Amino acid sequence: MARIPAAERRNDLVNAAIQVIATHGVDGATTRRIAEQADAPLATLHYCFASKELLFAAVFERVAAEYQEVIVRSEVRGDVATTARELLRGAMTWYLDSTAFAAATIELISWAQRQGGNSAAVVYNQAFAVLRSILGKANSDQALDAETIDEISYIVAALSDGFALNWLTFGDREAAARQVDTSIAVLDAWLATKLASPASAEQRAPEPVQPKTGMSSLISWVNVG
Repeated sequence: MARIPAAERRNDLVNAAIQVIATHGVDGATTRRIAEQADAPLATLHYCFASKELLFAAVFERVAAEYQEVIVRSEVRGDVATTARELLRGAMTWYLDSTAFAAATIELISWAQRQGGNSAAVVYNQAFAVLRSILGKANSDQALDAETIDEISYIVAALSDGFALNWLTFGDREAAARQVDTSIAVLDAWLATKLASPASAEQRAPEPVQPKTGMSSLISWVNVG
C-alpha cells in the first residue's frame, strides 16, 4: 500500500473532524470517531496532532480560510450596495451548500467560548477584515467612513449568521431559498436608508406609525417562508 504523505493525512483528518463535529458536536467528536471518518488508524491521528485541541485549532483555521475564500469569490466590481448584496448572497449560498461547515462552525464557536479562548474572535475578525477590505474598494457616489463600512460588514455577517441558524434548525431548502431573497431585501432596505444622501433624507417626510397592540404586533423571524 502506498504511503500517504503526512500533509495529505492532516488534511483528511481535518475534513473528517468537520464532518464528525457537525454530526456529533464537539463533545461527541472523539479522536476514534474522527480517525474512523478519515479511514485512518488512531495512531496516525495522534502522530499528526499531538492533542485534540491542536486538531480543533486546525479545524478553526480551515473554517476561517474557507469563509474568507467564499467572501473573496463573492466580490463584484460594482457599487457598495451591489457588492454588499453579493457578499451576503455568497455567504448564504455557501451555508446552504456546505451544511457541515456551517454546523461545525457554530459548534466550534460555542466550544471556544466555553474554553475561554479567543479562537472564535479570530475567525470573526479575519472575516470582518476581508469584508471591510472589499467594501472599502467598492464604487460609491459618496466617501464612506470606516464606521459605515464596519456597520455594513456587521449587517452582512449578522444576516448570514441568522440565516445559517435557521437553515440548520429547520433544514427546509425550499423555504431557505426564499429566505435568501428575504434577507437580501432587508439588507437593501437598510442600505437605501444608510447610504441616502442628506438632501434625499430631508426630502422624505416621515410616515405616521400606527401603534399596534396584542400578539398580532409580534413578528417572528423563525422559519419565515
